[in-house]
Amino acid sequence: MNLVVKPRPLLIALGVLLLCAFSLSLALGPVSLSLADTAKALLNLLGFPVAGAEQAQLIIEQIRMPRSLLGAAVGCVLALCGVAMQGLFRNPLADPGLVGVSSGAALGAAVAIVGGAMLGGIPAAISPYLLSVCAFAGGLLVTAMVYRLGRRDGVTHVGTMLLAGIALTALAGAAIGLFTYLADDATLRTLTFWNLGSLNGASYPRLWPLLVVTLGVGLWLPRRASALNALLLGESEARHLGIEVERVKRELVLCTALGVGAAVAAAGMIGFIGLVVPHLVRLLAGPDHRLLLPASALAGASLLLFADLLARLVLAPAELPIGIVTALIGAPFFLYLLLRGRA
Repeated sequence: MNLVVKPRPLLIALGVLLLCAFSLSLALGPVSLSLADTAKALLNLLGFPVAGAEQAQLIIEQIRMPRSLLGAAVGCVLALCGVAMQGLFRNPLADPGLVGVSSGAALGAAVAIVGGAMLGGIPAAISPYLLSVCAFAGGLLVTAMVYRLGRRDGVTHVGTMLLAGIALTALAGAAIGLFTYLADDATLRTLTFWNLGSLNGASYPRLWPLLVVTLGVGLWLPRRASALNALLLGESEARHLGIEVERVKRELVLCTALGVGAAVAAAGMIGFIGLVVPHLVRLLAGPDHRLLLPASALAGASLLLFADLLARLVLAPAELPIGIVTALIGAPFFLYLLLRGRA
């Protein structure tokens, strides 16, 4: 049974939740900071000098601020793309990975990691950028192939596109398996940890491209909220309401490719955020995309920040890959949704 909450209280509550998650993400870690030291460090960063917080400022400025911003951006864009895919496929169990962008990005990263090692190594100055560019390009390429295979006689067939996404995802998985077989021990470790997802090693150069994409997706998708609402009624009904259905499909696929590709390029493979968050928010906000999109953005950012906190603290000073944490949260929830649908 859905518990629909009024829009303003829901957005305020999710905003407060995100603020708490972000504050805890800055304060907690292998070296925990008090809230007072965290506040002093933030004041210093904002140009209001406060004595006695130099160490806290260094930790937050150089390590935790880029990591927290990266986590918030990745969670936000994955949740938004999840809403877009669930609206496009008219299925609350749809996931951004259905169009193959995640597997394509993973394949691009595998090419960069293993190919670079086989060529004798990549200069450290360009290695992070090359990995991101290859992952992003791989995601866009596979998504373009899925879209092309799903388009016939000028019409995009969502069912065909879904099947093409499954097939190309399997093909990309086989290619990743081949690269895994060819990798040496050190390269295999890098590839494995990247495929499990992590916010470790976040930096401002790695962050800015994702922030630009997240801002673009976050500003553009709400402009298509009415079209997504119309698509819930069916494609024919949406056309009768004056929606350019083919154009909206194309834009949603491209938007998902850009958003998920950028997120995977920045943080590796992180699953279930695009599935769990939109469905959970839909239970609270209802199906109206005018509320569902901003609420999912806030909830996705909060969930990923809390998952990152668990990844950092559970086995401290060691760190779990964040993809393991999101899978442990998302998989039981997914099974619950399946059982709930059968009841």
